[in-house]
Amino acid sequence: MATRRLRVFKRWMKSQGIEWSDALEFTWSPEEGFAVRALCELKEGDVVANIPKESCLTIKTSGASEMIEAADLGGNLGLAVAIMYERSLGKDSPWVGYLQLLPDQECVPIVWTLNEVDELLCGTELHKTVQEDRTLICEDWKENILPLLDIAPSKLNPKFFGIEQYFAAKSLITSRAFEIDDYHGFGMVPLADLFNHKTGAEDVHFTSSSSHYESDSDPDGDYTDEEPLTQNSSIDDSELNTVLTEKSSGSDLESCSVTGDDPSILEMIMVKDVSIGSEVFNTYGLMGNAALLHRYGFTEQDNSYDIVNIDLELVLKWSSSLFSGRYSRTRLSLWRRLGYSACASQDSEYFEVSFNGEPQIELLILLYIIFLPEDTYCEFDLGSSMAGKFYASSKMTDLEHKIFLNKTSDVNKKYLLTRNVCDALLALADSRESLYGPNSIDDDVEALRRCSCVKEKKLYHSLVLRISERKILEKLRSYAAQPFKRVKLKPGSGRKKLKKGNK
Repeated sequence: MATRRLRVFKRWMKSQGIEWSDALEFTWSPEEGFAVRALCELKEGDVVANIPKESCLTIKTSGASEMIEAADLGGNLGLAVAIMYERSLGKDSPWVGYLQLLPDQECVPIVWTLNEVDELLCGTELHKTVQEDRTLICEDWKENILPLLDIAPSKLNPKFFGIEQYFAAKSLITSRAFEIDDYHGFGMVPLADLFNHKTGAEDVHFTSSSSHYESDSDPDGDYTDEEPLTQNSSIDDSELNTVLTEKSSGSDLESCSVTGDDPSILEMIMVKDVSIGSEVFNTYGLMGNAALLHRYGFTEQDNSYDIVNIDLELVLKWSSSLFSGRYSRTRLSLWRRLGYSACASQDSEYFEVSFNGEPQIELLILLYIIFLPEDTYCEFDLGSSMAGKFYASSKMTDLEHKIFLNKTSDVNKKYLLTRNVCDALLALADSRESLYGPNSIDDDVEALRRCSCVKEKKLYHSLVLRISERKILEKLRSYAAQPFKRVKLKPGSGRKKLKKGNK
């Protein structure tokens, strides 16, 4: 089935003027899906594909272009309508040979069931994000897609523009769309989305010459490709072959010709040598597993770009369990007045913990301020309230001066790791860990060992994400448990320069 679909796709590409090097082999397997491999050695600088921009499915090229622009739909919304519209045309769509290769939807979390999201993503960085995404997508459909059925009832088939079809189109856009140029915005780029991703290991680079057109759209994302899934096409293979034979230019070219600076052509260019038989990878950028699963529906084991977030709300809940709520709020207020802030996403604030277990310095400073002795806190508070100007007291230590003046680049993290701060990190790690539920990390590791990446894709990748996050929390505990072995001041030097009042 997959082999026949690839043959149909190749015929369609030829009919659209898409050229590709005969050194590339397109393959499919249940484990990898579609992939691109090198039939011979590829060299850095080789142009391996030329893709006319007109062959890309965009707001500008779709048959629904006038309707989309009349409704003032741009970015993801407009492209989703274009995809749903072309799918509704079936064999009459100019992109029939491309669309038959795509899955109905990509296996990204926004198209999982609510039960799957709650069960598989509980405690992870994605749980709340996906819930919010689904709510926003539903609102977009009601406000922007549903009215189109009333505006153009004779042109649109309602069964192709339902909420499920919109979610499916969004999943394809999230995982496959490329930025093309200012005129076209971003869209679906045939052939380019067959190259799979590997973090930090880009072999081929997608390039777009600057367009001579002026843009009237506002692209809202720069995405790349993802490992395609299988799809049962509703169009018969023989019918597709007939359609493509009628539209084909008859060219048998499978080797790429260099187009130079032609602004109407997109190029795939090798950025490093690839040996014969190796897979040729694209890259989506340097992303952790939460971002990869969110956008593309897969994860990578031992991903060094993984992070874990600790919500500011969790920090305040912990602080209020030791001190009063008022105490915690006043210390947080001072931290903010000194110019510190957490990372922010929509309505939440959080601190990042890196792959090696090292917390964001702003978190360490907040914890340090929470444990300041009352007299030192008053010095900070008074100095930050002097007629709206900051006034550093001469009584402050060197470390406290740097914190007061928000000179984070001059602050050595290890001097912030007092016993109280370290105990706080351990408590926060435990609180963050509790969000995953009663199963231990060993339980998750065992479940992953028994899980099939092919047959249980959602479970497999959610487990990889959970385990990677929980390993970071283990590293955070190690980080917090070791400071007194790392920090050794010379006798007599600590009190003068780094007086600590919160041991």
